[in-house]
Amino acid sequence: MFVSEARAGAQPLTASRALVAAATPPVALDQLSARSSASESRSRVRPAAVRCAMDLLCEERVSPSSAGSAGEPAAAAPGPRAAGCDPVLLRRRVLDNLLRAEERYAVTANYFATLQTEITPHMRRLVAEWMLEVCEDQSCQEEVFPLAMSYLDRFLSTCAVGKSQLQLLGTACLLLASKLREPGSRGLPADLLVFYTANSITLSDLCSWELLVLSKLKWDVAGVTAHDFLPLLLARLPLPALVNTDMVQRHAQTFIALAARDYEFTLYSASTLACCSIAAALRGLCMDGHLPRLRDLTGIDLDCLQTCLEQIEEMVQVMIEERVATAPNGQTRAAAGGWTPPPAQPKTHNSAATPTDVRDVHF
Repeated sequence: MFVSEARAGAQPLTASRALVAAATPPVALDQLSARSSASESRSRVRPAAVRCAMDLLCEERVSPSSAGSAGEPAAAAPGPRAAGCDPVLLRRRVLDNLLRAEERYAVTANYFATLQTEITPHMRRLVAEWMLEVCEDQSCQEEVFPLAMSYLDRFLSTCAVGKSQLQLLGTACLLLASKLREPGSRGLPADLLVFYTANSITLSDLCSWELLVLSKLKWDVAGVTAHDFLPLLLARLPLPALVNTDMVQRHAQTFIALAARDYEFTLYSASTLACCSIAAALRGLCMDGHLPRLRDLTGIDLDCLQTCLEQIEEMVQVMIEERVATAPNGQTRAAAGGWTPPPAQPKTHNSAATPTDVRDVHF
């Protein structure tokens, strides 16, 4: 029996209804019941899917500041996510590529004798120490400060600057280096850097000099630093199993940061500084004799490595003597007996500002 026959007692068809009925193919009752049951099943499934979608859209916290139900505190801001150690990055091919690429970022000429007429190595050291304090105060990555100093030296080797522009240049280099090496591109805020200069520069000046540094460096800011060589070299040294390589790497990073303050170390390549920093860290742990192996890995002349290592040891010894001389009430540090520097002490800053000795140079 068809639907048209089942509707015998219904209302009489009008002309329009007759046309629609004639155009519509007849549907059997069993097909109609099947469609009705399928529609009912879909109606039962659809609310569940809608509820899932609403749960996803309404209850998911898409930002750290979004809160859930009333009275529930906002979710904590997630920390920076870093990729795990990839053994592919420790292959010999990576080391060879770094050795070839470091020549492009090396400073081979004494720009104080050829180009710069107003600034001196002492002024550069003052600005470098201020930049290091800013990085320590903001807990920046260890690679930020050496990379910023690499930008500064490359810029000074191509463009002359005045005394009043040196700190502005260092601030712009810090801004660029933090954008490149901080996790998640979480660079130092520009207004915070202006605050660290005691508002001696403006935000507009900082942005203008950021573009100036980029143009002078030809936008080639992915520089090679000594930090890039540390894991590759440490993985290839025949160290005893009980040696804490992480501690050796931290000591080497400290030596690299201290050496970046002095202009005399800019004439060494990044690989040379990395080798000598590792050798100095191992010597401080009573493990000497690794320079020949480092020479074989990098192809650097052994005499050059020995000279750089002696300069690092002399630099650290002078620093320790200065700290001992300035210790209150004649108290010496525990590490004063050796030349390995003690762990960095936490610093408390009442207010971030340009160091007094930097202002004395009229920055």
